[in-house]
Amino acid sequence: MTVTPGSAREAVLGRIRDALTLAPKPDTTVDRSYRTSRTLPDKQRLELLTDRLVDYKAQVHPCTADTTAETIAGVLAERRVRTVGVPAGLDRSWLAAFDGGTVQVDSADVPAPRLDALDGVVTASAVACAETGTIFLDGSPDQGRRALSLVPDLHVCVVDLSSVEVGVPEALARLVPERPTTLISGPSATSDIELERVEGVHGPRTLDVVIRTDA
Repeated sequence: MTVTPGSAREAVLGRIRDALTLAPKPDTTVDRSYRTSRTLPDKQRLELLTDRLVDYKAQVHPCTADTTAETIAGVLAERRVRTVGVPAGLDRSWLAAFDGGTVQVDSADVPAPRLDALDGVVTASAVACAETGTIFLDGSPDQGRRALSLVPDLHVCVVDLSSVEVGVPEALARLVPERPTTLISGPSATSDIELERVEGVHGPRTLDVVIRTDA
């Protein structure tokens, strides 16, 4: 009997389906009793998050709500930013001290490649995890679409200390699962075949985190 490639494929798939049908059904119950109530005082959460971010080669800039604009302006000046992109819902008062530059409000009509012409981008954040030094963006109006925070070479991300949780379960509990979530743990970096660190491959080469300690 001649077996054609198509019939052989169907025979193999048929045997797999039969085996799956006869196999015992595994217990698919997933334990969801995660720890979600760990807390630390503000000072300790700030120190822990800062330690992790610095270890990832991010720059950290603590400030108060009253000095947010001056802090962001200082970061942009240090990075020599002339054209900065912002999501449509960003608090514009945060850029009140950014003088002499151009602010471009992002929209879905702007092709992602054009974002590469920006010197940097400023966004807010949804949640942060102190233990892992991870910042979560969920696409809210003050954070924008993923392309806005991934294409430009500089990301200035504003984090409210009140949104910083101790661990991953606590942080995830504050997120909406249906929203597009971007996780940021320091600047984008990877290693080549010789284990040499290469930055800026999958996202911004430079990450500056402005932490508002009384927000």
